Amino acid sequence: MANDRLRTAMLAVNLTVDDLAARVGVDPKTAARWISNERVPHRGTRHKILAVLGGREEDIWPSLASDSRPAPTESELVHLYPSRSAITGAGWEALLAGVQERMDVLVFSGAFLVEQYNFVPLVRAKAAAGVRFRLLVGDETALAVKQRGIEEGTPGGLEGRIQLMRRYLADVVELDGVEVRTHGEILYNSLYRFDDDLLVNGHAFGALAGQSPVMHLRRQPNGQMWQHYMKSFERTWTAGVPEKPQESV
Repeated sequence: MANDRLRTAMLAVNLTVDDLAARVGVDPKTAARWISNERVPHRGTRHKILAVLGGREEDIWPSLASDSRPAPTESELVHLYPSRSAITGAGWEALLAGVQERMDVLVFSGAFLVEQYNFVPLVRAKAAAGVRFRLLVGDETALAVKQRGIEEGTPGGLEGRIQLMRRYLADVVELDGVEVRTHGEILYNSLYRFDDDLLVNGHAFGALAGQSPVMHLRRQPNGQMWQHYMKSFERTWTAGVPEKPQESV
């Protein structure tokens, strides 16, 4: 099984295998074996890798931790980004392309997915391959949406972007395996689930979502953080209003 944690950490700082090999001082073939998990770097080399990528040894090589069953609150956290915009395009593309079973999204707008990552064709292709999508976007008439726009300093702008996103999603709502709902809840976090990976984008008063930190979590047995945020998603999903093709905006 490939070392996805190492791969994700490299994507986060926009490094290729060749780049990492050059920074650490090894042959690219050796670095490739780290990704494929054929080989675990020696202790000294691991320290060099962490100096380049940041993070902790147990985050990238959890099997090396002294406790073979690390606390879920530690093992779940793959990476902490200072802002959503700090996640590279390659990082988003890897998560989107890697979805094989389920993708869940909870946002107000999320229009950047369409504008930057060709999201609608991806949904079509993935749904045809059996991937299930649950997409929760805001109701632009809700008080929580209007208040959030004012807090962001973009009164009216958020409502327009939600309308735009709903129009895009109207093109896929009729597909098997794709469900779209709207909500009017106060949104404390935007959530993006890609199978067993979850991005939690916190919201801060007076700041755009793209300016706020993001936690990259990976699902672990009895993982408390994963369960915490996915329970929030499920509650919002249950309260959401299904979009129907004939009612699409």
